[in-house]
Amino acid sequence: MPVNDIIHVSLMFFVVYLLVSSTSNAEGFEIESQDVRRSEFPDNFLFGTAVSSYQVEGGYLEDGKGLSNWDVFTHIPGNIKNNENGDDADDDYHLFLEDAEIAQSLGVNAYRFSISWARILPRGSFGEVNPGGIKFYNKIIDNLLLRGIEPFLTIHHFDLPQELEDRYGAWLSPLMQDDFLLLAKTCFKSFGGRVKYWTTINEPNVFAEMSYVRGLYPPAHCSPPFGNCSVGNADIEPLIVVHNMLLAHGKAVKLYRERFQSKQGGSIGLVVQSHMYEPLRDVESDRQAVNRALAFTGGWVLDPLVFGDYPPEMRQYHRSELPRFSSEETEYMKGSIDFIGLNHYSTLYAKDCIHSPCVLGGDHFIRGFTFTTGERDGTLIGEPTGVERFYVVPRGMEKIVDHVSKRYNNMPIYVTENGYCPPLTEAAPNLLHDVNRVHFYNGYLAALARAISSGT
Repeated sequence: MPVNDIIHVSLMFFVVYLLVSSTSNAEGFEIESQDVRRSEFPDNFLFGTAVSSYQVEGGYLEDGKGLSNWDVFTHIPGNIKNNENGDDADDDYHLFLEDAEIAQSLGVNAYRFSISWARILPRGSFGEVNPGGIKFYNKIIDNLLLRGIEPFLTIHHFDLPQELEDRYGAWLSPLMQDDFLLLAKTCFKSFGGRVKYWTTINEPNVFAEMSYVRGLYPPAHCSPPFGNCSVGNADIEPLIVVHNMLLAHGKAVKLYRERFQSKQGGSIGLVVQSHMYEPLRDVESDRQAVNRALAFTGGWVLDPLVFGDYPPEMRQYHRSELPRFSSEETEYMKGSIDFIGLNHYSTLYAKDCIHSPCVLGGDHFIRGFTFTTGERDGTLIGEPTGVERFYVVPRGMEKIVDHVSKRYNNMPIYVTENGYCPPLTEAAPNLLHDVNRVHFYNGYLAALARAISSGT
């Protein structure tokens, strides 16, 4: 099994739901007797860290950068807890050299980061390329390479020029495909000689969920029972958004392969987020619910890029709103990734909502007629963290890698995000020594090592 890994230091910056208490009746960390060694991984295995532009950069209007959707959204009172914003964030815009030095001191050999679209093309296709933005990312790439750290560049990670939202609704419009193509072309031309690992878009499924189902990310669209926004249709808009994102990806990959890849020698993929799922009850209907949950999350994004169409599990229950690819689109979509970027944090239980009553929207198509939860008979599936529905379940790492590898014909996989956020109530000594984070990585890395071993 060709599995590589970039371990992500999780930075939950935007909307984080903190659990009230960390004490629980949970299945536990599962890692007390586990140990993991570097020798358990291949020699070319990559250990790294990962960030995204809005989460860390700051410098939100410096050196020609335009307003992004997140700049506007976070400046509206009430959208973010304590009315915080990313104007300064981690100040990576000014402190990157120090950050790179720290990364090198950790011994990592890979660093995943994303482009701020509004820093490169402040007005999208309605304006010019910003030289200040190109200079900033050139500095990042050059300094990483000098330190022996491989840059993994994500072209789009949730933030985009606000002007594109204002003019035509951003990802709700097919016009966004060509705007993204312009951004990708600019990046390939400016950075491609040094960047060997590209991902076009980060987590289209999460973006659709948070922005168009739950309405917690800009542009804050949703509808009942998932939320109460002033605008949105949670059953239809997410399908349109993901469709446009996938077509934009396909066009960008086609361009890269035709004009850049042979000269630059890089590879290109897309990043998807997926929980692993286990049946809530020991019944066949819940086992089928597990299959649907996987198909309606990771499969929703990856199936079109590997096979040229949405998962059969989605088509089986499709409504007329589920888009279709034209024959021309299928031709450039099918096989449009060289590798899979997989973000995995946790595991949940899945319950069937076709033959059983469900709550919280589990009976909707957009949820795959599946209800997911972290609790069964009063027991949590794993230790809670500081992020809602993210429990510590190391076995899920082995299972999700095995699932993705089998479904997509043993395609190379990079685990592009994985990380731990401590509960709000965690005791100070644990935070100081980061005990639970050490346990978390020990467990998840051991599970990943088992996945690699069992697949060789």
